[in-house]
Amino acid sequence: MATPIYRNRQHAGRALAIRLRAYAGRADVHVLGLPRGGVPVAFEVAQALHAPLGVLVVRKLGIPGYPEYAMGAIAPGVRVLDDALVRRIGLDEAALQQVIATEQQELARRERLYRGDRPPPALQGRTAILVDDGLATGATMRAAARALRAMGPARCVLAVPVAAADTCAAMRQEADEVVCATTPAPFLSVGHWYDDFSQTGDDEVRALLARAASHPMETPL
Repeated sequence: MATPIYRNRQHAGRALAIRLRAYAGRADVHVLGLPRGGVPVAFEVAQALHAPLGVLVVRKLGIPGYPEYAMGAIAPGVRVLDDALVRRIGLDEAALQQVIATEQQELARRERLYRGDRPPPALQGRTAILVDDGLATGATMRAAARALRAMGPARCVLAVPVAAADTCAAMRQEADEVVCATTPAPFLSVGHWYDDFSQTGDDEVRALLARAASHPMETPL
């Protein structure tokens, strides 16, 4: 059986940062991590690129009964919906609004937890690098990318340390650039390629965001 590539998310983030070095030191770059597992990876990327770190709190809008299948996504102030899919599955307005309301509650909870009273990052006209710890089916990243697009960045970059090759290729429809540092085959799962893939907790996310805000250029590339 294939052996892990990364010791942990920190190691993966440092490896991914090398692939993103063209963005180092640019004033227009903003790095965003997908909570929770993407934030430790994004922290290393942001430090290496000398870029600010934020989170993109996004909630996938799953089809009722099949929550793994996304029909859209919500982020603060943004709702992206696949109207054609909603019509095709015959979802009525009441059921749709119930899904949105449920996910909006969780979105608001996570926003308060991670961001506190800090405003969301202003991404209009900037280069946004959206980072997660890996891509398997890509459903969450796809939803996040569409929400990010709605926020008006000039350039949208999706970046992960490890991904299934076909998912990585498919993601190129969602962004200006997709960086998948490794695409092992057979893919198996994201966690397979980490020695330590333990769950990232809310406290760790908050601590990393606070640390990045206090020391924005701690680890030069």
